[in-house]
Amino acid sequence: MTAPNALDHVRPVFRRILVQGAGLAAALALVGGVVGWFVAGGPGLTGGLIGAVMSVVFCGLTAVSVLLAIRFSGGQMVSGAFFGTIMGTFLVKFVLFIVVLVALKDRDWVDTPVLAVAIIVGVIGSLVIDVTVIARSRVPIGVSLPRRPHRRWGSRPGCLRAREAAHT
Repeated sequence: MTAPNALDHVRPVFRRILVQGAGLAAALALVGGVVGWFVAGGPGLTGGLIGAVMSVVFCGLTAVSVLLAIRFSGGQMVSGAFFGTIMGTFLVKFVLFIVVLVALKDRDWVDTPVLAVAIIVGVIGSLVIDVTVIARSRVPIGVSLPRRPHRRWGSRPGCLRAREAAHT
């Protein structure tokens, strides 16, 4: 039997992040689109939908980059391949974000304030999802804790009563 890989323990956590991120994007597209429609008409609807798509893409890229980084690094989360993959994906996300914003600048068919609010809500929502899913996950760290040798029977914590009972 082989030892479990880090990917075996981390994959369900990031799969849960991806599923909840998709749910966030769907809710954000619905709410952002409807609010955008009432605030600014068609351009507001477009801004809300684009903001929702951007939030799911960036949330998804984060989770996928961690999964790929663990795979590329052979399950070693402290390696150059792991950090290189994470940083490379971060740079791609950053450049992609700037390109999309420059491409949408001064377009009549996109309401920029609705787009900005949708992006901000999506980023905050994805951060909340990341924190809650990771905080609730139970991933073993693979470190054995040192054990204290027993010098005497009565030297262990909680044995004072037993030692006193034995002497009475």
